[in-house]
Amino acid sequence: MVLNDRCIAEMRTGEGKTLTATLPAYLNALTGKGVHVVTVNDYLAQRDAENNRPLFEFLGMTVGINMSGLPAPAKREAYAADITYGTNNEYGFDYLRDNMAFSPEERVQRKLHYALVDEVDSILIDEARTPLIISGPAEDSSEMYRKVNKIIPHLIRQEKEDSDTFTGEGHFSVDEKARQVNLTERGLVLIEELLVQEGIMDEGESLYSPTNIMLMHHVTAALRAHALFTRDVDYIVKDGEVIIVDEHTGRTMQGRRWSDGLHQAVEAKEGVEIQNENQTLASITFQNYFRLYEKLAGMTGTADTEAFEFSSIYKLDTVVVPTNRPMIRKDMADLVYMTEAEKIQAIIEDIKTRTAAGQPVLVGTISIEKSEVVSRELTKAGIKHNVLNAKFHASEADIVAQAGYPSAVTIATNMAGRGTDIMLGGSWQAEVAALENPTPEQIEKIKADWQVRHDAVLAAGGLHIIGTERHESRRIDNQLRGRAGRQGDAGSSRFYLSMEDALMRIFASDRVSGMMRKLGMKPGEAIEHPWVTKAIANAQRKVESRNFDIRKQLLEYDDVANDQRRAIYTQRNELLDVSDVSETINSIREDVFKATIDAHIPPQSLEEMWDIEGLQERLKNDFDLDLSIKEWLDKEPELHEETLRERILQSAVETYQRKEEVVGAEMMRHFEKGVMLQTLDSLWKRAPGGDGLPAPGYPPARLCAERSEAGVQARIVLNVCRDAGVTEV
Repeated sequence: MVLNDRCIAEMRTGEGKTLTATLPAYLNALTGKGVHVVTVNDYLAQRDAENNRPLFEFLGMTVGINMSGLPAPAKREAYAADITYGTNNEYGFDYLRDNMAFSPEERVQRKLHYALVDEVDSILIDEARTPLIISGPAEDSSEMYRKVNKIIPHLIRQEKEDSDTFTGEGHFSVDEKARQVNLTERGLVLIEELLVQEGIMDEGESLYSPTNIMLMHHVTAALRAHALFTRDVDYIVKDGEVIIVDEHTGRTMQGRRWSDGLHQAVEAKEGVEIQNENQTLASITFQNYFRLYEKLAGMTGTADTEAFEFSSIYKLDTVVVPTNRPMIRKDMADLVYMTEAEKIQAIIEDIKTRTAAGQPVLVGTISIEKSEVVSRELTKAGIKHNVLNAKFHASEADIVAQAGYPSAVTIATNMAGRGTDIMLGGSWQAEVAALENPTPEQIEKIKADWQVRHDAVLAAGGLHIIGTERHESRRIDNQLRGRAGRQGDAGSSRFYLSMEDALMRIFASDRVSGMMRKLGMKPGEAIEHPWVTKAIANAQRKVESRNFDIRKQLLEYDDVANDQRRAIYTQRNELLDVSDVSETINSIREDVFKATIDAHIPPQSLEEMWDIEGLQERLKNDFDLDLSIKEWLDKEPELHEETLRERILQSAVETYQRKEEVVGAEMMRHFEKGVMLQTLDSLWKRAPGGDGLPAPGYPPARLCAERSEAGVQARIVLNVCRDAGVTEV
């Protein structure tokens, strides 16, 4: 009932969220309006849909799976089902694509009724900082990225900001908290010299000159690519392509590209082919997309720490659901070491001890790079293990399924494998599935062997979780811990930290370092103290607060455009659903021509104030109307202003009718509709920010004016008249 009442259910890992979701999904599907079950990846969407299909079909419901890459007819069929499974990205992109369609048949979604979001914290919070963007190719500027990229290695990073008592020698500073890079005065002088030497900029010019805005854009992108983005942490290079790694899940995001030239700058840095920049055609934030649903609910194992954000942004209350059995997992205090090397060595020793006793171990890392460091050290120590990160996405479920095997060691990047159950003793179902035609005797033997292993793992202490670093969010740490101790099973967890970890270095170094000095720590020793735990929690709260502010700002930013986006999309859908828009064209023609004439013949003004030549030129250039207005006035000195206006408008109508006779009424109706749709799209795309999102600092009032109804109408008539002339030719 919690999920039916527009709430978020916090259900601990292993408490059966997937099965629980069938109840509100069925209840809301009874309306016939459709239910969207939202997951974090295609694998989980397909798995959950196939697992629950027999139940739903028994209840008389149809089930659809909305996978990425499906053709439009298959997507339309999936959305027509009573209950549709898919990913948040695919639902959002389908919404944007539907609102770029040029015929009703191209649309795939129905009206957005009820969404049930699995792993709701990951989708509505972690991914909320990244808007969904559909883009198209823009002008090729790959050579400029290569030229600027050659210059960046000449710049030296300044480790400390300039002040009254310190003048550094660096050329740029890095704010790791805000993920910003800034040129120093010395850096500006040097980079201008280098740009002149490369022939990119003329001598004596300033990089901050208005004429060099695009060049400054390239320099900033290249600086960020070199100083803030690290290979195998923020992205990987595979088959000559730069692929983004999701900072929250550790998974690769095939097809996703950074905007503002950053992706091209990283491609230049890595020496791979630079793909063309894209211009944004349509965009929406996850916050505003999911708020389009009539009803919204979600499930996760870790929502309570973000309850305020769920309430303030999505108007969703969080309800903590008690566990089926008491949770007996032992969460041990953090151990903090001075160096990364000392920390890794301590982790290896812990793994040796645990696996010797038959206990399975899951090691959670925050990046691909860190997972490979741990993997190398385990290999040196002769410890067999599996690595689960973005590079091995296809085998993810199989590795996770067997991570509970006695003495198994699994390294997982962030929350890779989330949503897949880790069974103590391994998965007997996976063993059965590996056989072609298993006999009942074979199945019973596999089950019996599994039971022995299961009991042995429980006796050894259950699954042990090792965190190699604290994440920016406490919630992500809790998700990692939640992999152990499911359904009252035994389990344990511990985080190993060092003063060289990113979180500690940026947010907690001074305070914790002071504690370590007071305690007289020696190399190789670890500190385990409530003060340290408190300092780390405070550091995480700082980051969480900053990230919340970023998401809130993004939402405020998108809210400026959201009402207009909905108005534009509503108007667009109305246009799609009608076959004849000639009445609309006729109804706005008079207003547009009146405004055009008023600009050159002010109402009730003297003839000496009239700009007849300007009016003739405007009518010819903008509306393909070649009228001899000056001759009319010379031949008819008594021609009244009002009569002149009527004659111009009548000429416009007659000219348009002649063009219609040339191309045919049916073709003209089709043409009018296409131009109106293209005009709406063009105005929306052309808006500041290029996609409905205003540029930073852009006045909302000006944004509204640029998209005003009058502006849209004027552009429609102008385009129809001009393009009709092209058709006639």
